Amino acid sequence: MVNGYAAASLREALEIRASRDVVPYAGGTDLMIENRKGVRYLFLNKVPELKAVAVDDRYVRIGAAVTFTEALACPDVPRLMKEALSRIAAPAIRNAGTFGGNLGNGSAKADTALIEVAADGKVCLASAEGGRVVDVDKFYLGRKKLDLADNELITEILLPKKGLEQYSYEKVGGREALAISRVSFAGVFAAENGKITNIAAAFGAVADTILRYKDIEAMLLGKTVQEAKGLKADYLNAYAQRMTLTRGRVSAEYRKRVCMNLLNGFLTKFGI
Repeated sequence: MVNGYAAASLREALEIRASRDVVPYAGGTDLMIENRKGVRYLFLNKVPELKAVAVDDRYVRIGAAVTFTEALACPDVPRLMKEALSRIAAPAIRNAGTFGGNLGNGSAKADTALIEVAADGKVCLASAEGGRVVDVDKFYLGRKKLDLADNELITEILLPKKGLEQYSYEKVGGREALAISRVSFAGVFAAENGKITNIAAAFGAVADTILRYKDIEAMLLGKTVQEAKGLKADYLNAYAQRMTLTRGRVSAEYRKRVCMNLLNGFLTKFGI
């Protein structure tokens, strides 16, 4: 029996969060295996405000307690996100795992967080005093460190409604299925009137946080594909110089080589 509280509304959840020392969760696929002693939990899976997927003028808004399986069945969730979701663990995990939990776990290996960083996603946070919106790449402060106050809950993930149609996604693991990433990559490309308007590249599972270098991306923004092709060597070299990766089950050198190959393949896919 889990020791804690089960909230029936967002308001109740925020009141409990403000007044009790609790660990919030919805699916608990990672949390429960930790077997923490003396911890009280705040169960969020019955909070209706956290279970919806909605669309406004700019964003697809995915509730923090929406499961991966539910998102896969939702026509509004971008294909890029669905591709990552389809490769998370087994159906039983996808049936329980949630967007808020995957992001709130604070891991650079989180499959959905990688997509959110590449897509310029945002996270909505709420407390009993009010709410705020944070860019996902700024929400990650370090390994298991988040810009989340003790009285706040993750309520929604925001993904751009448009601009994610052209992408590249790769997940490199030790085996074909049920693998935790050794290296993961998500790239987003967009062009208008012959000029590159977006070229985002994010790398997961290779450092303490998800890596994305917007200043290097800026080298190709506003350029034609042909102009970008002429800058490709400098662009790749800038990444090679910047990337300092951690060692995991494989060497940092291997990870870096894989990252550079994935980045090169992404550029080539879009004619660069």
